[in-house]
Amino acid sequence: MPTIAIDAMGGDHAPEEIVRGVAQVSRESDIQCILVGNEAVIQRHLEETSYRPEKLSIVHAPTAIGMAEDPREAIRAKKDCSLLVGTALVAAGRADAMVSAGNTGACVLACAKTFRVIRGIRKTALASVYPRKVEYPGQDPLALLLDVGATIRCQSDELAQFGIMGAAYAKRISKVPTPRVALLNMGSEANKGGDVLASAYELMQKLPGLNFVGNIEGNDLARGKADVIVCEGLLGNVVLKLIEGVSEVVLDLASYAAHQHLAWRLGLSMLASGIRQLRDLTDYRNYGGSPILGFENIFIKSHGRSNARAIGNAVKVAAKAVRDSVPAEIAASVALGR
Repeated sequence: MPTIAIDAMGGDHAPEEIVRGVAQVSRESDIQCILVGNEAVIQRHLEETSYRPEKLSIVHAPTAIGMAEDPREAIRAKKDCSLLVGTALVAAGRADAMVSAGNTGACVLACAKTFRVIRGIRKTALASVYPRKVEYPGQDPLALLLDVGATIRCQSDELAQFGIMGAAYAKRISKVPTPRVALLNMGSEANKGGDVLASAYELMQKLPGLNFVGNIEGNDLARGKADVIVCEGLLGNVVLKLIEGVSEVVLDLASYAAHQHLAWRLGLSMLASGIRQLRDLTDYRNYGGSPILGFENIFIKSHGRSNARAIGNAVKVAAKAVRDSVPAEIAASVALGR
């Protein structure tokens, strides 16, 4: 089984929830886990839960990067932090992948500092799954959106590579034989969105092996038209936060209505099953984390608010990405597209 390094000190609820999540993985699977961080603190939290010692070890790292710290300054100043010690374990072959719920910018920089970029990749990308409507039986209810924060602006060939990387990830993780890839734009026409997006459209249309379905607009994001949606990091991050916000508002409104009038409570009781499904579908804790794609090694970035369940799922996603050789699939797809 793969060995996964986990940043025990990264995230809003670290280290308690991180340790609990990894302890649960050790009880439920054969994945080998390495908790990276302050050894005394980690051990104290391990003593408060049950775990399989043969499946879990600790590597000491004396410092940690805070969620609000400047990523560049922190990476430069804290060379012995849990994040860098963990990525070094992966780069050295002592672990197969890394998981962190810590500072997103620092995670991206730690990968860039420690890992090698896959040959031919222009820019790496942070990808994220999100729930959408399915159009046919068996379609994955989750679409993949990239980039969602590792970049700000991109050139057309970089966007095309995002499509290649996203399709490779969807093939291996979601088991979609030929993922449908789309470009997020302000219209469906090939010339929409300015020179960069128009050029990206033309490039993606010509890529061998890429099932490019053209442009999609914002109102298509919730539909099953595409399995992989490509955009610049600034736009992707806004879209991702909007999706999270809308689901939270819907659930908050339902909760508010339930406390106001009897008629509303009766109506909501009839919709309870659907509301539960919406809550479960939009709950980031069910999906674990987002891969940083383009490096030879695997890094899964969990949500900063991750609890034990979210961390456990992130570790399982990381192990699956290792077993399914995601970097090798990306490398082969990029080589085909050159």
